[in-house]
Amino acid sequence: MISRREEFLPFALPSIGEEEIQEVVDSLRSGWVTTGPKVKQFEKNISEYVRCKNAVAVNSCTAGLHVALKALGVGPGEEVIVPTLTFTATANVVVHLGARPVLVDVGNDFNIMTEAIEKVITPKTRVIMPVHHSGQASNLKEIYEVA
Repeated sequence: MISRREEFLPFALPSIGEEEIQEVVDSLRSGWVTTGPKVKQFEKNISEYVRCKNAVAVNSCTAGLHVALKALGVGPGEEVIVPTLTFTATANVVVHLGARPVLVDVGNDFNIMTEAIEKVITPKTRVIMPVHHSGQASNLKEIYEVA
């Protein structure tokens, strides 16, 4: 018989120290919850870190994917290749923009398979959207070569 675990088994424990707690308290006390000086500073720090002119903070990865695909002009009649193993937002943002998600199988590393991508590319393919799964990076070099 399998014994039942009594304590919670976390998937990923956050690393939150007193400095992070104080930043949250400061933000709450400032009256700025969703925008404001801390968000502007964060955007500035990110843009400097990645060496780009501007950065825009969004509230979720879903919003970030939506903004990215919208900026690329993805729309009706187009296809976006996505992995079968991913959060639903990956395909949902494609549908939200009127395009069609094309699901592609993943390999033993749980990332999108380059060979499978090659089989589904059509003239309507606009974007290949790999998702790095559980800290395991997709093989972007191979994907770039296919694209």
